[in-house]
Amino acid sequence: MKLPIVAYGDPILRKKAAEIDEDYPNLKQLISDMFETMYAARGVGLAAPQVGLPIRLFVIDASPFAEDDEDGEGDPALKDFKKVLINPIIIEEKGEKWSFNEGCLSIPDINEDIIRSSQVVINYLDEDFEEHEVELSGLAARVVQHEYDHIEGKLFVDKLSPLKKAMLKGKLEAISKGMVQVGYKMKFPNPKKKR
Repeated sequence: MKLPIVAYGDPILRKKAAEIDEDYPNLKQLISDMFETMYAARGVGLAAPQVGLPIRLFVIDASPFAEDDEDGEGDPALKDFKKVLINPIIIEEKGEKWSFNEGCLSIPDINEDIIRSSQVVINYLDEDFEEHEVELSGLAARVVQHEYDHIEGKLFVDKLSPLKKAMLKGKLEAISKGMVQVGYKMKFPNPKKKR
């Protein structure tokens, strides 16, 4: 089932999410719904707060980044990079800082160059509550850091300069009011009343 994606301005996107255990109700169905929602919205990652749940869970399928883009910069290592991360903890962010143009399903129509670490070590549980600790680099590390920010109550626009944020203020307010065209179902915190 496709779930509505929570738009910028909703307080849930600013809450630090809570850990869950194996008894979390309908977890398998939630994970399935999150993947379906993410694919329908053409995203590569989706965190539970983005579907209105303040829990430490996100799903990723970075395989679209395996394909070569216009400048021939695909990453074949991402061909099968599909993961469920429950209660993740970033142990270390390292490597060179690098800039990449990011967007977010909760903040449609805004894409900005964001600087992040090129490598990350993360510990997490998969959908079967098996523990993993992996080191990721490049786009895989970036997608994980972006989704991890969501469960920490942070958004990619928080990483912009004060000037850039001020320039986007009107656009962000319009998104929170639902004054944006999207090809997927969204839930807006301050919908503009129709007259």
